[in-house]
Amino acid sequence: MTGPHSSAHERVRPDASDQTMTELLLLSNSTAPGKRFLEHALDEIREALSSCRLLFIGFASSDPDAYTEVMRQALAVLEVEVLGAHESADPRRAIQEAEAIFVGGGNAFRLLRALDRLDALGALGSTVRAGTPYLGASAGANLACPTIRTTNDMPIVEPPTLCGLGLVPFQINPHYLDPDPGSTHQGETRTRRIEEFLEENDVPVLGMREGSWLHVSGRRIVLGGENGWRLFRCREEHLEVPSGTHLSWLLQWPARFDVTPVGHDQ
Repeated sequence: MTGPHSSAHERVRPDASDQTMTELLLLSNSTAPGKRFLEHALDEIREALSSCRLLFIGFASSDPDAYTEVMRQALAVLEVEVLGAHESADPRRAIQEAEAIFVGGGNAFRLLRALDRLDALGALGSTVRAGTPYLGASAGANLACPTIRTTNDMPIVEPPTLCGLGLVPFQINPHYLDPDPGSTHQGETRTRRIEEFLEENDVPVLGMREGSWLHVSGRRIVLGGENGWRLFRCREEHLEVPSGTHLSWLLQWPARFDVTPVGHDQ
């Protein structure tokens, strides 16, 4: 791979070893092929939750009411009470007082703009770093990264920043699709788009295939799901990563960006 990999404007972010969070569960998608909403990850969700009360952030959707109801129905089997952040008179305070948080999928740009308008991004980051379990699917998984720049979403709105929460020091590409050798499409493949990102940013990108998830517990990372992962790194060959692999070393990655994720002390 060729191209620039660093610039004078890059900053070294604080790495995840400085964080006190205990649980992250990041899902590529909410609905796996052939399964009901969240069915493929119910065991992992049960393991990640330390409470039966969950604050759901559905701002990536155009209809948070309907999305929250879908979450309630999906998690009823776990006897989890789901509260919608949009239902609170003070979403920022609801985030700060939450026992567990799930950030749903949808459009990552809409999610980021909504949280910024509520002045809730910093509160979300600091709450999770203080130990509140964070679960996220698709756009919610992207939000956990230093930036949302590896989303697949169209920028249907313009948030004032692309900075994510930086709960992990690497990037995620949800819904990752392998190149199709028989395709007649002449545009960039997902692989090529990630390679373009790596031409400008020296930070690993985990391609999450459908049905895959990432579980961080303390300083331990386990990749799970049925379809495996693909790990992209600057100036290195792409690596196929099977389910069940431990990649805890990624939490120590000295990611370099030209932005600093929200929720960090400067």
